[in-house]
Amino acid sequence: MHPVKDVIFRISGILILLSAVLYLFLPAVAPWVMALSVAAFSVITFTNPYPGKSIRGKRLFNFQLFSCISMIIATYLMFRERNEWVLAMIVGAIFLLYASVMIPRELEKEKNQL
Repeated sequence: MHPVKDVIFRISGILILLSAVLYLFLPAVAPWVMALSVAAFSVITFTNPYPGKSIRGKRLFNFQLFSCISMIIATYLMFRERNEWVLAMIVGAIFLLYASVMIPRELEKEKNQL
């Protein structure tokens, strides 16, 4: 990933987490921070496909895409002031965590097979 994209990706991930906490104190501001962060995070995720060839790696990348969609849904629910946004965010976080742990393992496995 390009260094600028990597910095934006990391900052947007941190801002997503901060917006979830910010919702407790400033519920009018938090959805806007969340929307900006999720948009940046999702664009970078969608534009950086899985670099390997394995089907498992591509499935893990689809998990990342699903987590982005789940975070977009969470943002919408946050704007509508529905508490279900927390559930959508947790689902997205679990899929993203699993994919972010397993993709490097899969890439390493592919590299060792060559």
